[in-house]
Amino acid sequence: MKMQVVTLENKAAGEIDLDPSVFGLKVRQDLLHRMVEWQRAKARSGCHKTKTVSEISGTTKKPWNQKGSGRARAGSLRGAQFRGGSTIFGPVVRSHEVGMNKKVRKLALKHALSSKQADGTLFILDSAKLDKPQTKTIVAAFKKNGWDRPLIIDGAAVDEAFAKAARNIMYVDVLPQMGANVYDILRHKQLVLTKDAVKHLEERLK
Repeated sequence: MKMQVVTLENKAAGEIDLDPSVFGLKVRQDLLHRMVEWQRAKARSGCHKTKTVSEISGTTKKPWNQKGSGRARAGSLRGAQFRGGSTIFGPVVRSHEVGMNKKVRKLALKHALSSKQADGTLFILDSAKLDKPQTKTIVAAFKKNGWDRPLIIDGAAVDEAFAKAARNIMYVDVLPQMGANVYDILRHKQLVLTKDAVKHLEERLK
């Protein structure tokens, strides 16, 4: 499938052939949902923690006799029923990551790219490079192209001047091709790929 290539000034810069096995799949929403859930679960720190009985500071002495006092039996003042005591079945430090096959993750990325192509929100950029990092230049370029909250994916490396200029703009991200992921692609309104990015992604995903 052919797509038009544009410049930052919104001028035509030829055409590019996109591989239909990467950009032309029939989108599976269930696969995209699984992948987003996997990414968000993996991003969780899992550092929440409460203290168990063995971690509470305090005496280990039995507070009163087992029988005869009329009160409920107790073996420690560090139990959950006492003030300053432990927490029963509280959260512990753990990983929230779930398993997902590499082939499934690869396929999900293909479907994310295909979904943007199907929606008409995929754009191919000639190159994402600037002579000097000026945010107003990027803002003007986005306005000319009609891009609002785009994700820009470049080739093996991102142009430093372009990245610096774009990082001051809210809801705009610039990533190298290795950083392309389903969650970021879906949460941005437009996906802008450079010609180098298309080449690298097709080599990775075919």
